Amino acid sequence: MFCFLAGAVNGFSATKPEAAPSFGFDAVVAMARDLAAQPFQEPKGMVPDFLLKATYDQWRDIRFDADKSLWRSENLPFEVQFFHLGFLYDRPVKINVIDAKGVSQVPFSTEFFNYGANDFKAKLQDNLGYAGFRLHYPINRKDYRDEVAVFLGASYFRAVGKNMGYGLSARGLAIDTALDSGEEFPYFKEYWLVKPSIKSSQMVVYALLDSASLSGAYQFVVRPGQATLVKVKTTIFRRREVGKLGIAPLTSMFMYGENTNQRPIDDFRPEVHDSDGLLIADGTGEIIWRTLVNPKRLLVNSFQMNNPKGFGLLQRDRDFANYQDLEARYDKRPSVWISPV
Repeated sequence: MFCFLAGAVNGFSATKPEAAPSFGFDAVVAMARDLAAQPFQEPKGMVPDFLLKATYDQWRDIRFDADKSLWRSENLPFEVQFFHLGFLYDRPVKINVIDAKGVSQVPFSTEFFNYGANDFKAKLQDNLGYAGFRLHYPINRKDYRDEVAVFLGASYFRAVGKNMGYGLSARGLAIDTALDSGEEFPYFKEYWLVKPSIKSSQMVVYALLDSASLSGAYQFVVRPGQATLVKVKTTIFRRREVGKLGIAPLTSMFMYGENTNQRPIDDFRPEVHDSDGLLIADGTGEIIWRTLVNPKRLLVNSFQMNNPKGFGLLQRDRDFANYQDLEARYDKRPSVWISPV
């Protein structure tokens, strides 16, 4: 389970690098403001076709060399590994590090990756860029840095708590979801990773968001733990009118469960889902629970309220016997609770 927190939390301070950096959230806000004043530039066309034509299995065969992890040689509590472009990931993102020396870009190199059975390496140049990154931290064992958070694809990010596996995702922003005009997917085009200290238990990431309609500046403070907390601060700038704006959106999977009769006749698993319901705490103290369904057509449910205390998609059923999937382990998928403050 992890908590995606929009705003400040008492006792939850930002990670300090080895020296106070000159670059911070205000600098990203200024960049987002300037970006919104310019026409949107679609970044597609910057990734070689042979990478975009790669199958999922081919892309998965491109693995980051863990020995090349950012900060591994310094034995810091956090390490960073990077994702290769290709398959669905067609937008290069720029990744920077903020430390006592200032801001520097993380260079792309084919030497950071093992390409498996693919013959891609010789065809690539060292200015390709990355698709995203993941944070590692010793959340389960002190002697091993587990993968605890991922920023990959559009504005998607997700995290896990102790002894859990990945499931649903959060997004930076949702634009025109379920409208006839079609949904617009903004993306994080640049990241800044604040180098943690040797005693850091949380890490700061800045991000610059862009889309045809909006631009935005984001600050993520990630604190791994039994329940991993992600504190988010954002400032959004509009390029044009938006029909529907989604703040703190979540994306999950529900195929079938105990409250549905959609189980395929040839599937032995009793339930298949990353989340089984939506929980809402409104401003009056009322608690609303809605089980998820898998409709045959687009279905939109709306809830009107003032000053909601929180909402989230939960995976409440933790009994393995109700899933019986040794590979997917749906019983270990996280829940997400969002608290606006």
